[in-house]
Order: sequence, then C-alpha cells, then structure tokens
Amino acid sequence: MSERASEWGAERVRALRRHLAASQAELGERLGTRQQTVSEWETGSSRPRRMSRRLLQLVAEESGFYGVECPSPPPPERAP
Repeated sequence: MSERASEWGAERVRALRRHLAASQAELGERLGTRQQTVSEWETGSSRPRRMSRRLLQLVAEESGFYGVECPSPPPPERAP
C-alpha cells in the first residue's frame, strides 16, 4: 500500500467526503460505520483503524479522489 493511501488524517477524510459530495452520515453508511465516527476522524479526535483505512482507500480509488489534490491553506499575505 502506498504512503498516500495509508495516511488517513482528518484533512484527507474531510477532503474525500467533500469530493464525494456526501454528508458524514452518508460516508459512514458507505463505510459501514457511524456518522459520529466520521466526525471524530474529521476532527482528529480519532483515526481510522486498519479496515476503515482500507475501505477509505477503495472508496477513494473508485471515485477518482487520488487525481485530486487536497486543498491547502493559502500562503500568508505579505505587507507591501
């Protein structure tokens, strides 16, 4: 498994859900978990375990998510 596929932190989970245009409940249903669990992943209070990471990877591959970059924050503005 590539490093990219195995790393499912809060931002990556949120980005995948937004890519799918799904609610937390909808993504949870697709993965066989609760909305609360998806919320915990997105806030960083917990991380997906092994089987959930594999399911996230499969959903991401199926949806073409890996061709989309995760949004990064804009650089800070410089004073003139």
